[in-house]
Amino acid sequence: MKQMNYRSKTDQLVALVKENGLLRARDLGAAGIPTVYLRRLCQRGLLTQVARGLYRPVQAAATEYQMMLECAKLVPHGTICLLSALAFHDLTTQLPPELWVAIGAKNWRPKAGHLPVRFLRFSGMALTEGVEIHTINKVSVRVYCPAKTVADCFKYRNKVGLEVAIQALRDCWRNRKATADELWRYAKICRVANVMRPYMESLV
Repeated sequence: MKQMNYRSKTDQLVALVKENGLLRARDLGAAGIPTVYLRRLCQRGLLTQVARGLYRPVQAAATEYQMMLECAKLVPHGTICLLSALAFHDLTTQLPPELWVAIGAKNWRPKAGHLPVRFLRFSGMALTEGVEIHTINKVSVRVYCPAKTVADCFKYRNKVGLEVAIQALRDCWRNRKATADELWRYAKICRVANVMRPYMESLV
């Protein structure tokens, strides 16, 4: 009976990981699976531990978005922003060594384990507006849309550089990633309309 239960729990866990792409140890509680099964499946070569409390199937190859996927699981309320969002939307040729992630002004600063994450605190509409949900390898990743990302770059130009923000705006417009109305909307939300105005006027 115990062996049958073990097989049942093992099969259930394998199915759960395949369904989610990445799985946190804390997710097993809702499924009624003891965390000891994670170690057993790792020993059998079916799972690999990619971070503390985070696992993926061995056959699932790491992708260029691996850091984003792991961060989405470890920091589910965070949103990819600024340089990392620019890279995601192909608005920069730079690949930042850190993952830039926005969290709420009053949110507890989470631990991202081994991931090189740079947290920034957003508030109000600047935090909640412009969030897109992208599903990558069955993992939901929160990323700010192109127009919001451009406005954020102007707002945090002292961190990313004004030239980066200007080039992001030009590339966003040239590649039709956003309309003028969208760019103006987020410029107002981020309170950088006056800063962006001359650069916007040179485009339209």
